[in-house]
Amino acid sequence: MREYGSIIGGEEIFTEKWIDVKNPYTGKIVGRVNSLPPAEIEKVVQVTHDTTITLSRYERHQILNKMADAIDERVEEISLMITDESGLCLSDTMYEASRVADVLRFSAIRTYDDDSQVFPCDISKNGRKRRIYTTRIPLKLIACITPFNHPMNQVVHKIAPAIATNNTVILKPAQRTPLSSYYLAKLALDCGLPPHMLNVINGPTKETYDILVKSEMVSMVSFTGSTEVGKDIANNCGYKKIVIELGGSSALIICPDADIDEAVEITMGGLFKNSAQRCTAIRRLVVHESIADEYAAKLTEKASKLNYGDPYNPNNDMGTVISEEAATMMEQRVNATIAAGAKLLLGNIRQGAVYSPTVLDHVKNEHAVVCEETFGPVAPIIRYSTLDEAIEIANDSAYGLSGGVVSNHWPTIQRVINELETGTINVNEAPSYRLEWTPFGGIKDSGLGYKEGVIETMKAYTNVKTYSLPWDTP
Repeated sequence: MREYGSIIGGEEIFTEKWIDVKNPYTGKIVGRVNSLPPAEIEKVVQVTHDTTITLSRYERHQILNKMADAIDERVEEISLMITDESGLCLSDTMYEASRVADVLRFSAIRTYDDDSQVFPCDISKNGRKRRIYTTRIPLKLIACITPFNHPMNQVVHKIAPAIATNNTVILKPAQRTPLSSYYLAKLALDCGLPPHMLNVINGPTKETYDILVKSEMVSMVSFTGSTEVGKDIANNCGYKKIVIELGGSSALIICPDADIDEAVEITMGGLFKNSAQRCTAIRRLVVHESIADEYAAKLTEKASKLNYGDPYNPNNDMGTVISEEAATMMEQRVNATIAAGAKLLLGNIRQGAVYSPTVLDHVKNEHAVVCEETFGPVAPIIRYSTLDEAIEIANDSAYGLSGGVVSNHWPTIQRVINELETGTINVNEAPSYRLEWTPFGGIKDSGLGYKEGVIETMKAYTNVKTYSLPWDTP
C-alpha cells in the first residue's frame, strides 16, 4: 500500500487525518494520502507565493528531460499504480504513462523557444527611432486542480509547463486518484526540482477549494473537471486568470459516403479506450440513415469482442469505471433511454464498478444517455437524413469540446469544420485525437475558449511584458 504525506518544500508532511484510496474493482484500500487542515493549507499558499524560482532555461530543460527518462524507466510500476487507484486496465495505464513522458519532453523542448517579438517604431510619421520588444514573465503562483480520469497525465499537463516557465504550483489532485500525483512530485524532486516549486496537498474538499480559488496570493487557477465545479470556480475566483477544461458530448458524424469499416474502427478507438472516461470520448454517433443498419451491426459485432472486467488481466480491453455509483448512474440512464424508445443492441450489464461495452440504436438527442455527459462506455447511435440535420444534432448540446466527421467529400468536411460549435474537429479520426503540445480546449459549457496543451499552457502561465529601446535604424 502506498502512503504519502503532503509534499511541501520538498518534504513529506504528516498530520493526523488521512484520505483512503480504494481500487474500484476490488473495493480494497490501495493507498492513502495525508489530509491537511485548512489552517495549514493557508500556510502552504503563503510559503509557495513567497518562493521565487530562478532556474535557467537549461536547468528547466534538464529537469524535465530527467523526469521523462525516469518515467520511461518506470512505466510498468506507474501503470500498475494508476490501475490500483483508478480501475483502468493495464493497456490503458501503460499508454498513459507513455503520454506523461511526452508531455515532459515537449515542455523541455519549449524551454528553449523564445516567444518574444520585435516591433520597429520608425514606420510612420508618428514613429521614433526605437524598437519595442516583448518578453514573457512567470505569473508567480498557480493553483492546479485535477480530475480522476487520467490521474497522472492530467497532472503533468499542468505542472510540466509550470516548470518550463519558472512558476510555483500548488496541486490539488482528485481524492479518488491522488497517488500518482504524489509519486510524480517526489520524482520531480529527485530530478532536481527546487523546494516549494511544486507543493501537493489534499484536505477537506470545500475548504481546500475555497482557499485555493479565492486566495489573492494565487495568480491563476487551472482546473480540469466537471462543468458544475468549473462554473463555481469561475464565479468565485475573483480577479485572477482562469483556465477551465470541463465536460463534453463529442459527436462523430458518419456520412453516407463513409467507409463503414473505417468508421467502426474510429468509433472503437474514440469511444471505449480508458473505459470511455475521457472528456473528448465519443458520446454521440450521428449516422446517416442509409448506412445506419450496417454500421450498427458491425459496431455491435466489434464491441462484443472487447474483453472487460478485471483491470489487472493484461488481455482485457477495459477495466472499471471510477466507482460503483458511476456505473449505476450509467445503467439507470441507459434503462431510461430504452424506456423512451431506443433499442439496446449490446451490453448494459453492470457488476459493481464494471460496466460492459454498450451499444444503443435509435437514440434521440433528448434521451437521458446523451443530454447529460454519460462518462462511460456507452455508444448511442442517432440517425439523421440530411447534413443540415446532422450538424443541428451535433450542435444541440450545452457542450462544445470536440467533434469528428467520417467522410471523403470535401464540401461536407468543410461545412462540418466551419459549422460545428466545438474547440476541435477531427476528419476521419476520433474527436479525441491530439498531440500533447497541440492546442486543446472547448467552448460553451466545455470551457471558456482558452486552450491547453503544452504550448498554450506555457502562454497562459506567463504575462507579456513590453519594453522599448532607442534604435537608430541604418
